Amino acid sequence: MGAQWKAKGKEAAAAARGRLFTKLAKEIMVAARNGGDPAMNPRLRLAVDQAKKCSMPKDNIERSIKKGAGLASEGVSYEKLTYEGFGPHRVPVIVECLTDNANRTASSIRVLFRKGQLGASGSVSWDFDYLGMIEAGPEAEGADAELAAIEAGASDFEPGEEGTTWFYTDPGDLDAVCRALPDFGFTVESTQLGYRPKNPVSLTEAERADVEAFLDAVDADDDVQNVYVALAD
Repeated sequence: MGAQWKAKGKEAAAAARGRLFTKLAKEIMVAARNGGDPAMNPRLRLAVDQAKKCSMPKDNIERSIKKGAGLASEGVSYEKLTYEGFGPHRVPVIVECLTDNANRTASSIRVLFRKGQLGASGSVSWDFDYLGMIEAGPEAEGADAELAAIEAGASDFEPGEEGTTWFYTDPGDLDAVCRALPDFGFTVESTQLGYRPKNPVSLTEAERADVEAFLDAVDADDDVQNVYVALAD
């Protein structure tokens, strides 16, 4: 699938709300290391925008910025760790973590990958492109995704779910394209830097169920920030 793995279903989404806010707070804190002013820090601005779109309370956002920028009495330092390997049925998977305890995270990831195979750095990332990813919906009927992609400076695009479009950019162009898309009739719903598979794997319904159960378990881990999988829609 073109975007990162996301748990599906209303009940799953409700149960994951707390974990979502935790992940958003971590992203804000890490981004705020380079400055606590979103106007001067594109990564922080994108993280804050994403948190607002997910209805994260304003107080939580401000507290996370202060922690990350070193303006709060208590501070947490998060380290980014990336793991690569295969899920069930040899489906390539990349897992990004933000953690304050690398040993704990490594142990958890090893356990989670018992239903697959944990690989070395570079074992599957060669089969992904690292890109800016923007999910956007048309503001009005007739908005042209191809024209918007060309004019806003996106490198590629593809249909998303429920009428949205995924726009892909070079990592350094993510903020500029986000700012440009509204001029061409699209409202940005989510943004991220992440991995897009080059060769998604097609599975049977039963095989796909195995992979989805594996991905749900990985995504539920407190230290896991993003999960990317080369699974065809």
